[in-house]
Amino acid sequence: MLGQNESFKICQQILQRCGKNPAEVLLFSQDSALTRFANNTIHQNVAETDIHIIVRYIIGKQIGTATTNRVEPAALDEVVRRAVVNAQASPEDPFFCGLVGPAEYNQVPVFDEDTAAYSPMGRAQAVSQVSRLAKDKKLNASGAFTTGYSETAIANSEGVLAYHASTSANFQTVVMGEDSSGFSQGGGWRVQDVPVVELGQEAIQKAERGRNPQLIESGDYPVILDHYATEDILFNLNYTGIGAQSVFEGRSWMNDRLDQKVMSEKVSIWDDGLDLRCLPMPFDFEGVPKQRVDIVRQGVVMGPVYDRYTAQKMGKTSTGHALPPTARSFGPIASHLFMATGEASVEDMIRSTKKGLYITRFWYTRTVHPRDCITTGMTRDGVFMIEDGEISFPVKNLRFTQSYVQALAEVEMVGKTAHLLGVEWGEGASCVPALKIQKFTFTGSTV
Repeated sequence: MLGQNESFKICQQILQRCGKNPAEVLLFSQDSALTRFANNTIHQNVAETDIHIIVRYIIGKQIGTATTNRVEPAALDEVVRRAVVNAQASPEDPFFCGLVGPAEYNQVPVFDEDTAAYSPMGRAQAVSQVSRLAKDKKLNASGAFTTGYSETAIANSEGVLAYHASTSANFQTVVMGEDSSGFSQGGGWRVQDVPVVELGQEAIQKAERGRNPQLIESGDYPVILDHYATEDILFNLNYTGIGAQSVFEGRSWMNDRLDQKVMSEKVSIWDDGLDLRCLPMPFDFEGVPKQRVDIVRQGVVMGPVYDRYTAQKMGKTSTGHALPPTARSFGPIASHLFMATGEASVEDMIRSTKKGLYITRFWYTRTVHPRDCITTGMTRDGVFMIEDGEISFPVKNLRFTQSYVQALAEVEMVGKTAHLLGVEWGEGASCVPALKIQKFTFTGSTV
């Protein structure tokens, strides 16, 4: 681990090489380890330690970026040289608003020593228990258990000097039978908050219950969505329209809906990089302090998140949602999403349903029409018919094409427990409950 002093030292050495010219340094350091398993057997144990440095060099409104993962003096000389050359070769950016100045940052203590030092043996013992439980049921478990820590430091020529260290742990598994499967996932910044064996048992139970699935008619059904499916809804809402760039370009589901009630009043969504229930970070990758941003409040669309670039374009103030320079073309992204919980358990939702579907997870979802967040995808790892308030039989996987905005307008009940889930790719995590939705459209079976 570099630590704050060494991280700042490297950043300042780079800024010194930039002379009096405006410049910014973003440093990532990570140490992560992973235990992967398949067919109830651990087959891979790997560890990675790396440093990634991004330098931005500014000449007027020309910006040059260069990266390196080496820290010896010659490498620092080279990364600055390449940033200068790239700036000289770049066209001016009329919307560039300069570098951010110093700010006060809230402290979010999310570095856990036990998680940072978690051993391969500890991961192996937990994974082995899940594998044995699956084998006892004549099922095959596969998945991965990851632990580690990361550091982020930002420094620029305007005087910004910011540092954050955090730990993380994540476990996920798919348990397969001959004609069924079950899934579970859990994460957090403390490894003791990830109940690996319980998560394994959850996936095993769904695989057992899902044996001999039946084909049903396509059409509209009331659905109860496990939190894994809820996370997919938030993920797609985020990447198709919670960022201000998509609003500015007119392709967001927020366009023509701002300040309007378009979802159920039971739906509230916000982003908060300071909330310890998520994977918090006190500043974004420009050095702007994080803050809570209401995105949907009791069904009313409140607005997007901003970085300084989109804020400059739209006459707003940054909300602290800039991505690293190498990913900034995506625009700002909400990376600490929450959905408000309700008062119901999944069992309550099932008991309240005359006929409908209980769905564990969505899979391979892709956007068809971003302005309505119309999404196509399929179910996976457990679909069950509900009749007269009880689960009656497992169902073969279904394909759907559905507006996620409209789905959230149909929310009838919200789960009382929120679960922390990391996104499949990209930045961030979500803390989400289960949902009961009055109507969801399925277009056919996947078989």
